[in-house]
Parts: sequence; structure tokens; C-alpha cells
Amino acid sequence: MDPDCAICHAPASMACDCEAKGLEVAVKQAEERMMRSIYSDIRSWVRAHAQDYILEYFRQLAERRKTAHSAHLDHITAHAFYHYNAPPHPNQIAEAQATLKRGIDEDWQASVQRYPEVLEYFYSLIELTLPADDEAAVKNPPLTAPPPRKPSRRAGSISASAGSAPPPAIAPPSQFHADRDALMERRTPAPAAAPRDRRTFRPPPPQHHPSSSYYAPFG
Repeated sequence: MDPDCAICHAPASMACDCEAKGLEVAVKQAEERMMRSIYSDIRSWVRAHAQDYILEYFRQLAERRKTAHSAHLDHITAHAFYHYNAPPHPNQIAEAQATLKRGIDEDWQASVQRYPEVLEYFYSLIELTLPADDEAAVKNPPLTAPPPRKPSRRAGSISASAGSAPPPAIAPPSQFHADRDALMERRTPAPAAAPRDRRTFRPPPPQHHPSSSYYAPFG
């Protein structure tokens, strides 16, 4: 006999989704409690390494740009002295400096636009571990027995006095899994299981944080 809904107490024949929704809420709450610090560590590690990479990438582009700028100044200076025996006109120098500034801005823009792929790359380096289904900690979790049943409010019921009987013992693992699987199959079908990921998350600490003298994109 199927039990009534544990949330709204509707008969099992109603096939309500209260328990399924309650399970989703409980999963999100447990994930928030247990995974928040892990997510924070991963995010900090990825962010720091992505910023380091982008800053180094921009530095290389900027150095290349400055080298080309210096070569251009040498060229216009040599040309001016060869033809006019005088330094280049100030307008030429100003134009060259403006070209360098535009190039630096373009290099920085090109660097920042690489953040999505760089972040995805460093996130792809993170490794996680999921235990196998046949491990003892999964098959026989060291959880406490369920709490005593609350006294019924129906007329004629008899309430047990507090402490008169110990909490019911947890069912044998095989029977527990059989009962759980039968109820979940009828009432709250589980979504298709995702492929197991046997990798291990061991993020190394950031090597260094971007210097405060640099512009730190995205805060």
C-alpha cells in the first residue's frame, strides 16, 4: 500500500508532485550548505589564474607594439635628418604617439575579449571525484535512525510517552534500498544519471594575484 503524500497528505493515487518539489528544494539547500566553500575556492583559483594570463598576454602584445613604435620613431628621425638635417616635425611625433595609444587600447580590448575562453580553460583543469556506487560509504551511510513517529492527531489514537521506547532501528540496507527504489519509481522518478566523473579536485593555490597597479577587469 502506497503511503499518502508526506507534504500535502493527499492519497498516493493523486500522484501529486509535492514530494518531488520538496526533494529539489532540499537538494538545493544541501548543495548551498556543503558546496558553497568549494565553489568559492574554485572560483577564486580560476579567476586569479585567468587574470594573470590575460595580463601577461596583454603585456606581450604591448611590448611588441612598443617595439614597433620605437622602430617607427627611429625611421622617421633618420628620414628627417637625411633629407632635412633636422629632427622630425612635432606633428609626426604626435601622430606616432597617437597611433601607439590606439594600438595599446586595441591590444587591451583584444586581451579582455579572451576572458570567456581563458576562464573555460582554467575551469576545465578542475578535477572532481564521485565515489563508486558500490563503496561502503555509499551503500551503508553511517546515518542515524529516523526520528520517532509524531503522535497522531486522529480521534482515538494513543500517544506514546516521551522516552517510553527507543527510535525504530533502520531497516537492513538491502530492504531499505528495495523499499526506496519502489517508492521512488512510483512517486518521484529520478532524472537520468549523469556520467560519473572520477577526477579529483585539488586546486593549487594561486601563484600570485595581479598587481594593484594593473587594471583588474570585472572587478
